[in-house]
Amino acid sequence: MMKLKYFLCFSASILFVFTSAVFAQTPKKLKTIIVDAGHGGTDYGAVGQYENSLRSNEKDVTLAISLKLVEELKKKLPDVNTIPTRTSDIYQSPTEKAKIANQNNGDLFICIHADSGPLKTGKRQTGSHTVTRYKITYVGKGKKKKKVSTPYQTVEPTYEYYKMPLSRSGTSVWIFAAHKTSDKLKAIMKDEGNDEADFELEAGSDSTQTGIDFSTPEGRAIAQVYAKRYQEKSDRLATIINEEVEKTSRPALGVSQRQKGIWVLQATNMPAVLIETGFINNPEDEAYLNDPKGQQELAETIAAAIIRYKNQMEGQHGNGNTSSSK
Repeated sequence: MMKLKYFLCFSASILFVFTSAVFAQTPKKLKTIIVDAGHGGTDYGAVGQYENSLRSNEKDVTLAISLKLVEELKKKLPDVNTIPTRTSDIYQSPTEKAKIANQNNGDLFICIHADSGPLKTGKRQTGSHTVTRYKITYVGKGKKKKKVSTPYQTVEPTYEYYKMPLSRSGTSVWIFAAHKTSDKLKAIMKDEGNDEADFELEAGSDSTQTGIDFSTPEGRAIAQVYAKRYQEKSDRLATIINEEVEKTSRPALGVSQRQKGIWVLQATNMPAVLIETGFINNPEDEAYLNDPKGQQELAETIAAAIIRYKNQMEGQHGNGNTSSSK
């Protein structure tokens, strides 16, 4: 019994190492990109609320940028199938968004959002006004003591309150948190209701795929390898996007892992990133996000990063420094 246990552990270890090596050596062509416009319909997302803001809605900004990104990718990567999750102002739950991505066998999931934050309340004097106050005195003594209220007028300042804009601006990129990898494994193992997912196990052939049973120890070991590769690929793409943002005039805020996790990034069976294109409650960012020129620059910047990522993953390093056209 003990020998059998050691044999199974040894077999799983060999399979784990073998699978890791094959995955590391087998470049997979990027065939399908899913572009998700965050929020939509009854889900407005962040709203411009500071004084004199454009009162823009995140759902509208993300849709405009996403549509331009889809157009840019179709132009620059005509052989890649670029699929938007939505092309109009409709509501989709995170579950629906992930389902669209998984059912279309996406190789990348690009989620477009706009950032915000808690706004401080400001106060300023706008004038003055006259108010009536009462001075209280007492007359008499003992049981005959009475309270006398004498009115008088005084001038007091008039204040108005307003929401102050955010001072922070820039573009940031987010990936699913490392401690949420188990959620990514569930997405991989679920594979739209099945306990199997397809993995390419033979080099040089995109069509050769083998079903893996993830209920076995060997299958779970492979899933862990694959989930790790999603994490690494997501981080690689996010880093490249941040590098492309640095080439523009916008502040590049780096790559982060959101500690609470981002459901659509964890439920998609592919590398996935979320791009906070700008702060909707920052005046400069809000104007930029609503300007067609700003939207186009963001689309070109993200597309350039995806092209660099594609070339790196497919081993075409000659074009690895592709940058967005300005």
